[in-house]
This record gives sequence, C-alpha cells and structure tokens, in this order.
Amino acid sequence: MMNIKRNVLLNPGPATTTDTVKMAQIVPDICPREKEFADLMKQLRLDLLKVVHADPEKYASVLFCGSGTINIDVCLNSLLPANKKVLVVNNGAYSSRAVEVCEYYGLPFINLQFPYTQQPDLEQVEETLKNNPDIGIVYTTHNETGTGLLNPIREIGAIAHKYNTIFIVDTTSTLAMRPINMQEDNIDFCMASAQKGLMSMTGLSFVIGNKQVIEASKDYPKRSYYCNLYLQYDYFNKTGEMHFTPPVQTIYATVQALKEYFEEGESAKWARHTRIFNAIHAGLDELGFKDVIKRELQAGLVVSVLYPDDPNWDFQKVHDYCYERGFTIYPGKISSTNTFRLCALGAIDEQDVKDFFVVLKEALMYYKIQIPVIYKDKE
Repeated sequence: MMNIKRNVLLNPGPATTTDTVKMAQIVPDICPREKEFADLMKQLRLDLLKVVHADPEKYASVLFCGSGTINIDVCLNSLLPANKKVLVVNNGAYSSRAVEVCEYYGLPFINLQFPYTQQPDLEQVEETLKNNPDIGIVYTTHNETGTGLLNPIREIGAIAHKYNTIFIVDTTSTLAMRPINMQEDNIDFCMASAQKGLMSMTGLSFVIGNKQVIEASKDYPKRSYYCNLYLQYDYFNKTGEMHFTPPVQTIYATVQALKEYFEEGESAKWARHTRIFNAIHAGLDELGFKDVIKRELQAGLVVSVLYPDDPNWDFQKVHDYCYERGFTIYPGKISSTNTFRLCALGAIDEQDVKDFFVVLKEALMYYKIQIPVIYKDKE
C-alpha cells in the first residue's frame, strides 16, 4: 500500500474513502468494450439494487458518467410523457435544482414551495395533485443536503401513487447511508453518485428505477441524447456496456466500495453514521453553535450551522485553519442565511469528529472568537 495522507472530509461529498477503495483504481489498462469489463458492470448494477432492496425483476440500475446532477437531468427529461407536467415538492436547494432543469428543458411544472426549515405540508401536496390531473411526475429530495432536512418520502410517494403519478426521489445524500427500501418507501426512481454514501470516487452516477416505466418512456418526447434514460438502459440490455465511454477507474473503485459496504452491513453502517452525527451535535453544543433545522427534522447526515454573531468570525479563516490540519468543512447552501455544514458521510467515525472539534476550538481561540459562540437576537 502507498502512504496516502488521510483527510477527514466533513463536507457533503465527495466523502473520505478507504485506502483499499483508492487503490482499487490501480488496475491494468483495459478497453471498456471488453466482456470482462461488461461483466464487472453487470454485477455492479445488480449490487446497487441490493443496496435499496429493489427486486431485479421489477427494477434496474442504469449507470451514467457524471456528477449527481446528471441524474436529475436524466430522470426529468426522460420520464415525462407528452402533455404531462412535473410537480416539484420543493423545500431546499436541490429540489430547486430540479425546477431549474424543468425550466431549461421547457418542461411544464409546478413548483410547490415550502420554507427551507420545514417539511412539506402533505395536505397541500395532495390538493395540488387533486387539482392537476395532468401531473405525470412527483419529484422531491430525500435529504435536502443544503440544510440537512429530512423529507417524508414514504408519505409523499403514497400520495403520488394514489393519483397514478410516478414518484422520483433524489437520494444522492442518503443512499447507502440511511436505509432505503424502494417498495416500502413507495419510490419509483431514486438516484445517487458513487462518491457519497458508497464512499467511492467521483465521476459515476446511477438511477435505480421501475423497468416498466423506463421501457414505456421509449415513446416519450426525446429531449436529450446523452442523458436519455431509455437509450442507456437499452444499450446495457443489448451489449452489457455503457452507450458512451464509462469512467473505468471509478467503476473499479465502486466495485470495491460496494464490497466494503456489504461487509460492514446496512444496519452497522447506519449506526456508524448516527454515531458521527451525534458526535457532531455534541461538539457544536459544547461550543455554543446553533442549528438551522430543528433536530427532530434532521436526516441524521448533515448539520447546517448558523454563523455566530462575532466580529472576529471569518468562515474562510476558520476553514483554512482546519484544512491545514486535515479537516474539511463546507459553506452552507441557503441564500438568505449565513451557514456552514458538517456532515456524517464517508469512511470516518466518532473519534474523527472528536479530533476535529479539538482543532475547531483551537481555531476559534486563535482568531479570538468568543467561546461559547455568541448569537444576537436569535431564539
């Protein structure tokens, strides 16, 4: 093994990886059109179904080369029938990104907005569906990564199915961390990228969805060539290959990451993420920091933290102090509020978080930021 410096990434992805995942990329050069590589992807696609307890008779996973946002693009442009529209249940930055995709493609949509600190009002969701029988897709985000808010996907999915619409969930920051069951959670399509819950490398994303709906989408309006779900699905079925050049090394790393995922086990992995999350809260409480989202509404993976009202507070300086000592923190994703985020992702554990808070406290002292941190006019 190479001597690789270990950084603890507390940003919301890419996540800290194991050395074995890193080293899995070091393989003999191979043409991705070889049968050996196609067999590797076939098993990878089957293993991804296992992560979300998806029946391979009903569901398929489809790989794409790109960041997580490519999945949003793929699902929305590919799965909307003619003369139908999208209902985006929107309470954060990543559901807002789905709205932007609809706008760019000229897809008809309803942007059902709720405050970024609150879960959606299910009665409003149902009322919107009742009053708009031309809705073909209901779309939302499982964990709004900008804030850490958990959305009630099982309940939203049940309402979507009551009105005969397909339910698409952005699970980019929950899949392979917070347990997901496609059938029980009423999900028709979910998505993620390799560098988050799977703790692999960037460049590989995937959609897991209902095969019957994918096959029906063959006859839907064609809005993209590279990002068409049916074309990629059909090419896999016919050849075992991606339609276009795959991210070869990332796929090898992801195969190793999945092996490690199953070795750790779904329950044990979620317990570890919960330990990390609780350690983050314990450290923040000790220093006096405040959350943006009520604790009972958080997904257990991301904590969005308010900047303190201290004239000496400078996020970039605090970030740089921590970064130089091996810890990465990340700015917030709320346009109206100054925040930073700490995340319970990756190949880390409780002790890493405790070590981070030692460094964060040193940073506050170094820059003469009051401890416990101060907030003015905030309840």
